[in-house]
Amino acid sequence: MTVNQLLPEKYPTPDLFICDVADAVLKDIMPQMEHPFYALSKKPETNIRRYEHNGNWLEITPSVKGLATIYDKDVLIYAISQIMAKLNRGERVDRRIRINCHELLMFTNRGTSGKDYSALCEAVDRLAGTRISTNITAGDEEEYNNFGLIDQGSIRRKNGLNGRLLWLELTISDWVFDAIRNNAVLTLNRDYFRLRKPLERRIYEIARKHCGQQKQWPVSLELLHKKSGSQSPVKKFRLIIKNIVKHDHLPDYLIEYNEHTDQVTFKNRTQWWKDKKRPERRPFFRNADTHEKAKAIIPRGEDVYAWESDWVNYWIDTDCPPLKDPDAAFLGFCKGREAKKRQERLL
Repeated sequence: MTVNQLLPEKYPTPDLFICDVADAVLKDIMPQMEHPFYALSKKPETNIRRYEHNGNWLEITPSVKGLATIYDKDVLIYAISQIMAKLNRGERVDRRIRINCHELLMFTNRGTSGKDYSALCEAVDRLAGTRISTNITAGDEEEYNNFGLIDQGSIRRKNGLNGRLLWLELTISDWVFDAIRNNAVLTLNRDYFRLRKPLERRIYEIARKHCGQQKQWPVSLELLHKKSGSQSPVKKFRLIIKNIVKHDHLPDYLIEYNEHTDQVTFKNRTQWWKDKKRPERRPFFRNADTHEKAKAIIPRGEDVYAWESDWVNYWIDTDCPPLKDPDAAFLGFCKGREAKKRQERLL
């Protein structure tokens, strides 16, 4: 791994628990994260992103100040990290959180000059201004949803408008908070904040989400380009991927590129797949009609027992948590996967 391709670590500290808010949200709302919410450029992006398929649509609307950027997302990463830390300590949490601005800047490996504090105000504006709307069709019914990244933000300064920011207070939206309470979070490598380029951060997020703790994850370059949300043409995107491959500086994952197949393969640097302990027994159903209920959920023609096998593997990969009701857990898995498949068809 080429360390000098990363930004210097300004404030070396022990590892902290970091959550990927885009993945936490999109796990619940748009699991495949086919199209990102965040702009990959520091230049204001004010165009509406809209995707349509078979009567369904997804729309991301920025404010006049521009779409929230992947750097603005650092604010949410920090906020959710603090909420998760409180939950892990057994403390009560709510949607409103007060953040020490200086600690936030240090945590995200930024500077602490006046311009860095001013950038926080701009980030809050873009986060509050970005809205996501979508319709979901089921049979002859259609549901419309509209939600934001944060509901509101306030900032306190010392010595008036020209003074240093003391703290900012965020009210995160219900859908973000629900994802946190459902523990739909992932851990990021601390070096995420040391990646120099926005697209490198986005590529790492995709690897973290899709490869996760697997040995490897292959994807076509065309599909990776689509998932990234990059505005660059595929030809330039391919050169960027080759540069990442050359320097091998992505945290957690090694990247290989096959020119003949135009395919990218992410390989896990940590041998999670070998370290996983397999349980002595698998969950068993208590009700005789569970498979029949599942068949009513999954797409027609698919094998319910294959879905059960995938569910068991998922249970194993999540460290075999205790199941109070295995039947309900399996049916919930089926509903979630079917919702994801519908979203894939939408996009």
